[in-house]
Amino acid sequence: MSQSSEPVLDRITESGVVAIVRGIDADDAVDAVSALAAGGVRAIEITADTDGVLGMLRAVDDAVGDGVSIGVGTVLDAETARAAMLAGAEFVITPSFDPAVVEVCNRYGKLVAPGVFTPTEAANAYAAGADLVKVFPASSGGPAHVRALGGPLGHVPTMPTGGVGLENVAAYVDAGAVAVGVGSSLVDREAIAAGDFDRLTETAERFRARIDEARPDRNY
Repeated sequence: MSQSSEPVLDRITESGVVAIVRGIDADDAVDAVSALAAGGVRAIEITADTDGVLGMLRAVDDAVGDGVSIGVGTVLDAETARAAMLAGAEFVITPSFDPAVVEVCNRYGKLVAPGVFTPTEAANAYAAGADLVKVFPASSGGPAHVRALGGPLGHVPTMPTGGVGLENVAAYVDAGAVAVGVGSSLVDREAIAAGDFDRLTETAERFRARIDEARPDRNY
């Protein structure tokens, strides 16, 4: 882990949740991210398959200031990772482990969380320079799978993503996750379409509360 990625990792682990923003326009993205930040979410992932993602990264980063880290997700190759970082992405999240993506993120001093599912993938990704690993799809194994990975690989920080909601987030944290990635359960498109950004803030607060309750004695 580079020194420049340390503050981002601290922000992710302290907050305990990365909000995943996908398929909304730039104006709504700024309002949504501001609402999530008001609820205590300090790391926002904008997926690379969102139209105009590079411009959106710049717009959101300019709007939210220093208290929130903006990154890019659903990154499939090193070229996309580099373009996003040059557009201001502070971290890169992928659905799978590509050593070239990890390498380019390390070169630019940006946090990278590759997607893994098996112990071999997790160990290889961490050895290659990942700051933490995204256990994906988390719903396929559930909290028990995260706990099992932590047996032999307790030194590898995990961030389960895919199917994480208010009903199970505490179980993932209790299983050893340092953070979770949350999409539609947190970034509610219906609320965004209705202009009800307060709902996003309220949901963010509920996620943060359940995460904090699940780790009262942990020091991240």
